[in-house]
Amino acid sequence: MTSPLDDKELRRSIRLLESILVKVLNTAAGPDVAATVERLQREFTALRRNGDSALRRKQLQATIETLPAEIISNVVRAFNLYFSLVNIAEESYGLRQRIRQAERGGHFWPGSFHDTLLNLKQSGVTADQLQVLLDELLYLPVMTAHPTESKRRTIKGALRNIFLTHEQLNDPQLKGYYRQEAMERLESQIHLLWKTDEVRAHGMSVADEIETGLSYFPGSLFQATALVYRNFERSLQNVYADAAEQVRIPNFLSYGSWIGGDRDGNPNVTPETTVLAVRLQARTILQEYVRRLDELRGQLSYSYGLCQPNADFMDSLAADRALLGPIVAQIEKLDLQEPYRHKLSLMKYRMSLNLARIEQALADNSPLTGGFDYSLNQFQADLAVIRTSLHSHGDAQIAGLELHDLIRLSQTFGYHLMQLDVRQESTRHSQAVAEILTAALGLDYEALDESDRLRLLSEAISAPGGLSYDAAVLSPAARETLQVFEVIARMRIELSPACFSRYVISMTHSASHILEVLLLAAQTGLAGRIGGRWYCSIGVSPLFETIDDLERVETVLNTLLDVPVYQDLLTASGLRQEVMLGYSDSCKDGGILASAWNLYRAQQRIIAISDQRGIKCRLFHGRGGTVGRGGGPTHEAILAQPPDSVRGQIKFTEQGEMLFYRYNNMETAVYELTMGITGLIKASVSLVQPAPADVIEYQTVMGELARIGEHGFRELTEQSDGFLDYFYEATPVSEFGLLNIGSRPSHRKTLDRSKGSVRAIAWVFAWSQSRQTFPAWYGIGSSLATWCAGRPERLQILQTMYRDWPFFRNLLSNVQMALSKSDLNIAKEYAGLCVNPDTGTRIHQLISGEFQRCVTWILDIVNAEQLLANNPELAASLSRREAYLGPLNYVQVNLLHRMRSAGAASPAAVNPWMQPLLRTINAIAAGMRNTG
Repeated sequence: MTSPLDDKELRRSIRLLESILVKVLNTAAGPDVAATVERLQREFTALRRNGDSALRRKQLQATIETLPAEIISNVVRAFNLYFSLVNIAEESYGLRQRIRQAERGGHFWPGSFHDTLLNLKQSGVTADQLQVLLDELLYLPVMTAHPTESKRRTIKGALRNIFLTHEQLNDPQLKGYYRQEAMERLESQIHLLWKTDEVRAHGMSVADEIETGLSYFPGSLFQATALVYRNFERSLQNVYADAAEQVRIPNFLSYGSWIGGDRDGNPNVTPETTVLAVRLQARTILQEYVRRLDELRGQLSYSYGLCQPNADFMDSLAADRALLGPIVAQIEKLDLQEPYRHKLSLMKYRMSLNLARIEQALADNSPLTGGFDYSLNQFQADLAVIRTSLHSHGDAQIAGLELHDLIRLSQTFGYHLMQLDVRQESTRHSQAVAEILTAALGLDYEALDESDRLRLLSEAISAPGGLSYDAAVLSPAARETLQVFEVIARMRIELSPACFSRYVISMTHSASHILEVLLLAAQTGLAGRIGGRWYCSIGVSPLFETIDDLERVETVLNTLLDVPVYQDLLTASGLRQEVMLGYSDSCKDGGILASAWNLYRAQQRIIAISDQRGIKCRLFHGRGGTVGRGGGPTHEAILAQPPDSVRGQIKFTEQGEMLFYRYNNMETAVYELTMGITGLIKASVSLVQPAPADVIEYQTVMGELARIGEHGFRELTEQSDGFLDYFYEATPVSEFGLLNIGSRPSHRKTLDRSKGSVRAIAWVFAWSQSRQTFPAWYGIGSSLATWCAGRPERLQILQTMYRDWPFFRNLLSNVQMALSKSDLNIAKEYAGLCVNPDTGTRIHQLISGEFQRCVTWILDIVNAEQLLANNPELAASLSRREAYLGPLNYVQVNLLHRMRSAGAASPAAVNPWMQPLLRTINAIAAGMRNTG
């Protein structure tokens, strides 16, 4: 039985922020806006209270119809700002709850490092076994830009300031004048936010997306990363006590990126863009090192005569002075009596030269010949020398503070910051390889079958020096594809071998698709054989996306690993075999049940194959922010993976708005990273203890449910007359391009309105906006009803599965969240936008009927009276948004009708309803806390 939710403190916070918002609206927007906001809320609440009566609905619609464009625009902005303030209140409340739990001691919060390590110890994991687990541990979130991120960077900064001031007000020691001053500052910050436009005036370039992704590091992630390690070290000491001294804590946290490397379907990502991304990443981390060295210099004010640095330190200082020559006199003149400041000033100078070189390369696109004069190894050695010297005169405690953090950051970020993945669609490689083989050997590659392709590719990869041909005969597309590999080779030398992670091949359908990439790599010196020895400086990750792709994983991987040349290259690289799994496209393809189950089974097959071959494998999860794209809480998602499949390492995409919600505030970033890492630790205990196997009966049931669910989903999305018309007319998908929220087109092929062409991001975003989140649940209700028909005992089986099987429990928990965000009464309003009313009514009834089946069956399985009964915090969060979110949807429907009615006669750029419409898209995304 779930205890009643006690959130009085949170509700007080929301009331405070709401009252300030009303005050700001009255002074900055005028009383008409505040009054209209209140009226729309009141009328929507009355509509719901009366069971969506036709009379109340007409009253609400009439109110909206009479509003001028300017008032509507401001009303929508007010709703949007309310959601942002509620999000801040909830985030702040969660932080305070965790602080209180930590103050009380015990396990801290569930999922904390302390809680996780204590449970491990109690389960019999010794310090030696923990070391085995830690040595394999790697938590690797990968930032991606292609989902529709709707918040401007300026808005994110303003929200961060409001969060910090709000946190001050939660301090019970803040009273009198100081509290009043904080209240006035909070009001000013909300006022400023109101005066800042949340809609972008111009489209985002890839360079803008790169800068946006990088902004999270100085804003929160540098400090959060240092605190994550510090918290882990403290928890390890507390739990394992003296035995903790035996445990070495490796670097278990790293970051990846697709921003500037993901060119699949995005013509704006060029070879030059990839160079820019890698260099901007280097600039960001070098700036942080310069800043921290300066801070450290200010702190380590030890004087000669009061401390005695050891001999190694003094030798290092002398070597620096000799290396820098005459300029050293100017740098060191203020620090001659303070040895550590002296050393750090010289280190900062050398790091600043590195930064100046990367700035120059960015300014004039010049090569960074010879790399940096102050190498990463030298930098880390200097930090280690300082630490050892501090220890030598009894100041280990001082060495364990900011210096320790800087050492850990240097080990985590190097000079590359993030490992950039490059992604491209398989046909681009096939085309380039075909052209090269024709130019070099006169062969018709496209005419060959798979076995002949593999044989030819193996021989071509083995050719010393690569194939010889006239590059001028290649098409522009083929030349560009080759240039990407040239960039990878050049940047590895220029900056660091660590600046790239994997080359991801989307739409991998056969083993030859992987060897094609390796042939292109061989042509640019990234792979091959010299003197009888293989070398490989690139890792290739096949991406399996559709249901068919997931079902052929076994065939493709076994065929690939049977190729001797590939075996040699994999061994030479020293890398794990990485396999990427696509959540978004598989769900759009076959529905949530087929997607979730085929992904689960694919992981089992991949791990079985790697075990049979004796190779290590890492799974790369292409998750989105929404349930329909593999989203959901990270901790639970990791624990829901197949037993003994994680094995210490997990890599996953962090997409769209999830970057903002998880990483904009440093305090929340620490929590999110901690929960992800502890989920990884728990899921990896199979490295040192036997893992319980799945119950075969459960797997059989899931296979049957997935088959039925896929049939129902395809019947709706591929066989129902008018479904695609409904999609384009009963959602705002056609208007997304006006919002300037991403550099990637919403469709793979321009003017192609097919289900296969529309990108999963736009697909999910559109359904979410119109409150029809069916990609996350459609097919489940009918599947459960069909499977249980006439067999009441089967419901008990499903209830047992929910109780005992993490995969099934996580699936239904996420589905409950998605169902709670659906509102089929509101969706009916969007259905009314269809050109053919019969089509709108018919498709809406299909979706609505399945919604009711889903709710009924899931409540029976989880044995609850309402959705999210086991997660009252989330239920309350969604409920408190509805009085603002519902009116927004009615406003958006009205604006879509006005925009579309005007048609070509009123171009979007000059249509007075366009700006308010774009604001509704932003606001609804904020209210539902998801875009794509």
